[in-house]
Amino acid sequence: MPELPEVETTRSGIEPYVLGRTITAVVVRQPKLRWPMPDRLAALLHGHCIRTLDRRGKYLLFGLSTGTLIAHLGMSGSLRLVTEDVLVGAHDHLDIRFDSGRVLRYTDPRRFGAILWTEQDPLQHSLLHSLGPEPLGVEFDGDYLHRLSRGRSLPIKSFIMDSHVVVGVGNIYANEALYLAGIYPKRAAGKISLSRYRNLAEVIKTVLAQAIAEGGTTLRNFVGGDGKPGYFKQSLNVYGRGGLNCITCDSPLREIRLGQRTTVYCTQCQR
Repeated sequence: MPELPEVETTRSGIEPYVLGRTITAVVVRQPKLRWPMPDRLAALLHGHCIRTLDRRGKYLLFGLSTGTLIAHLGMSGSLRLVTEDVLVGAHDHLDIRFDSGRVLRYTDPRRFGAILWTEQDPLQHSLLHSLGPEPLGVEFDGDYLHRLSRGRSLPIKSFIMDSHVVVGVGNIYANEALYLAGIYPKRAAGKISLSRYRNLAEVIKTVLAQAIAEGGTTLRNFVGGDGKPGYFKQSLNVYGRGGLNCITCDSPLREIRLGQRTTVYCTQCQR
């Protein structure tokens, strides 16, 4: 599933090619995603220029003078730039063509993503208004996590993956951050000290920033906006390594299911 670094990699990859460009055509091949695409999407976009391209959590916000196109990649989606002569695949559901001759193509084999439209403030959209702070922003730190966690009995991994607590800390990066912070994934969020939360917040920032710098993690169908894979997978310490030895203490890494997600941790290094 594309997580925050993958979405940010997509945003930064396509931004230079869509900002200031006018949309000349919109081709909708399959409107039935997690939520149906707007009926008049082609008419809403045609002839308008992309003025801004922002990210909020895992959502991409394409700002036009008339409104905002909101895109979410779901479980298996991607947005990539192609030329008009690239053959259309079975899971290519949307093309946005620009005056440059390039095409922004939305592909989603499982159709769990979304392409939405709003003419209001996009940050007040029902899917975005209650999201937690950005993990790389100044509002997110260990004091914030400690304060919000008091009295909470849910596992720390589930706590930091809650988008109402902080956006974009998906399964891959939660595994990695907890390993580097030395925290047992099932430990109750409310039982973790302030000093450990301060360390965890810094580790989360470091892990996500590194993943963004390396173009995200290549898992299943993810590729960046330029069609190239990410390389952070080569840097993973625990995710996908269940049963292998810990790189720190050489003990076997244990793999369990927590909150219906694969969780890998070291029984010696994480307490």
